[in-house]
Amino acid sequence: MNADAPSTTTGAPSCYRGKRVVRRTKIVATLGPASESPGVLEAMIRAGTDVVRMNFSHGTREDHLLRTRRVREAAVRAGCEIAILGDLQGPKIRIERFREGAVELAEGAEFVLDANLDPEAGDAHRVGLTYKDLPRDVAPGDQLLLDDGRIVLEVTRVTDSEVHTRVVVGGRLSNNKGLNLRGGGLSAGALTDKDRRDIELAAELDVDYLAVSFPRSAEELREARQLLREAGGKAGIVAKIERAEAIEPGVIEEIIAESDAIMIARGDLGVEIGDAELPAVQKRLIHLARTMDRIVITATQMMESMIENPIPTRAEVFDVANAVLDGTDAVMLSGETAVGRFPVQVVRAMGEICAAAEKERTARRSDHRINTQFTRIDEAIAMSTMYAANHLGVKAIAALTESGSTPRWMSRISSGIPIYAMTEHQDTRRRVKLYRGVYPVDFPIKTTSHARANITAVDILKDHGVVRDGDLVIITKGDLMGQGGGTNAMKIVRVGELVEPLD
Repeated sequence: MNADAPSTTTGAPSCYRGKRVVRRTKIVATLGPASESPGVLEAMIRAGTDVVRMNFSHGTREDHLLRTRRVREAAVRAGCEIAILGDLQGPKIRIERFREGAVELAEGAEFVLDANLDPEAGDAHRVGLTYKDLPRDVAPGDQLLLDDGRIVLEVTRVTDSEVHTRVVVGGRLSNNKGLNLRGGGLSAGALTDKDRRDIELAAELDVDYLAVSFPRSAEELREARQLLREAGGKAGIVAKIERAEAIEPGVIEEIIAESDAIMIARGDLGVEIGDAELPAVQKRLIHLARTMDRIVITATQMMESMIENPIPTRAEVFDVANAVLDGTDAVMLSGETAVGRFPVQVVRAMGEICAAAEKERTARRSDHRINTQFTRIDEAIAMSTMYAANHLGVKAIAALTESGSTPRWMSRISSGIPIYAMTEHQDTRRRVKLYRGVYPVDFPIKTTSHARANITAVDILKDHGVVRDGDLVIITKGDLMGQGGGTNAMKIVRVGELVEPLD
């Protein structure tokens, strides 16, 4: 094989060439003015980006088409599969604008949120609202938080169109800042008319994941999935956990069950429940998602100082490392790569932190599903594989897969052993880019010979320097290769000892 070929269609992507140890935690990087040029995109991919996030809150259809094309082209040049996550804007719960662009709110002052005010007419006494139903959702005594909680208002009186408040925590308030109700409870649905149009765009772009903002229930995720499928999209659904009511017992389990992945969106969630509650909630959500065999992304302000600075703070290093130790599948960069000065450096720095954290023994220990009964044969094979691999000194796992389900189940077991998802389906190869410890490999072999499939799988890993003679490898596949959900076999082989089958 040509070691310098940029294509990802000749075996293991060059991302993994010669690497016997690869970073397991994945990195999601948000596109924006700082990162959407072809050169920067390719450099970010080579630095370690696994998934790019396109924020549908900004840009036109043509902008997103151009970004998608640039991502796909940069991925080919870098020799890597890259997944694209489209992020819906969700309900726009914001204040409108001020005549002077901003005002200073003094503690104890009265301030009115007026649903009927001209959008451009805000002043130091009142401002308009994008969310016209706010007066129906609040009552005296409620606390409203603006600008990520920097401004706190207490509701004193409500009319049909006005919410009268007293400033509890004042400061500078500028145009279009977000608004939250402490404790949650705003009635705005997760999907707006704009989101429904953007779901059609997501299908056209063939994104790999679609993130639904501010879901309150599993029903809203079902609606998003149905609209996406009707538009011809195949993307996995990501539930962004950012409302207080979404983490209530019973509700969060239903939301996770209806999703392919969740994103712990710590900005709005922290505003609604209080930042002091966030660390424990983050740990609980990561554990719950993994227990339910779902993927989990930890997001918001992970390396925010690197928007302006070339190195992270120690607090940010600890934040990223703790998420890794808790078992998150991916960590996400937002403004750091969208508008920051150092988009390539921040990806590289985050990757180094993740790799260092993964060396800790706690990051490779798991009792997942150890006391439960399996209902599917392919899941039982996946769990058996990880048990054997963790107790036998296996160097790599080759999972021949159609949909990616088997490597996803494997990735729920903490381990330092790389899992190579071998498949001819590019959408599956892109999808697994979000799975912790799973790496996509193009496997176009067409054969009914299991012996030949085994040899080819090991040869690909050996050719790319992942394993060498004498290493143990576990191979999983189904009797009927090419059939989804049919994994029913696990084979342990020693590299260099497989015998070519007779024709």
